[in-house]
Amino acid sequence: MSDSTVSFLQTTRSSYDAIAKDYASRFPDGLFHPLDRQLVTAFAELVTANGPAPVADLGSGPGYVTARLHAMDVPAFGVDVSPAMVALAREAHPQLRFHVGSMTSLDLPEATLGGILALYSTIHVPDDHLPTAFAEFHRTLAPGGPVLLAFQSGPECGHLHLAERFGHEIDLDYYWRTPEQVTALLTEAGLEMVATVVREPDAEETRPRAFLLARKP
Repeated sequence: MSDSTVSFLQTTRSSYDAIAKDYASRFPDGLFHPLDRQLVTAFAELVTANGPAPVADLGSGPGYVTARLHAMDVPAFGVDVSPAMVALAREAHPQLRFHVGSMTSLDLPEATLGGILALYSTIHVPDDHLPTAFAEFHRTLAPGGPVLLAFQSGPECGHLHLAERFGHEIDLDYYWRTPEQVTALLTEAGLEMVATVVREPDAEETRPRAFLLARKP
């Protein structure tokens, strides 16, 4: 693991450890928009149709999406870089499995996942590390397994650094990207595109939301 990988993982981990409880209280359900919920439902149906292998919810946070998948009879477990987030998820959903890990180095065997969900978690991965993450997606997915990504988007790529959130000192970077940029990286990793959906900002949101659905051939 390179020094730059260690650096962004450490700052992301410590930042979310600091804000975990406030984040979980502020966002009790990350799928507040009906379209978001329907896209996750469609993803779950694709997983079920492809076979019984489990789904990895990468960047699972407090675990609400992992629990939603479980409620749809999809075998799912959560992975998050923040031990504090994992602890909250385990407390809220003791029947489910959550562990600390990073999408840039998944501690999973090859071709064992029925699907990968990464909702607003690639936003903290720097551009030069995204190919590594997507290569891990391809390595761990079973053939036919779908990937659903969601991220803040817009007409151009951009970057934001926050030093404070919810009254806590943090050191957290956010990256927003165009669907075309992320699609190109998924394709380079050997994944096939299935659908692209862009939703305009709603309520307190300030940027469009992009959803990319891909699959391993």
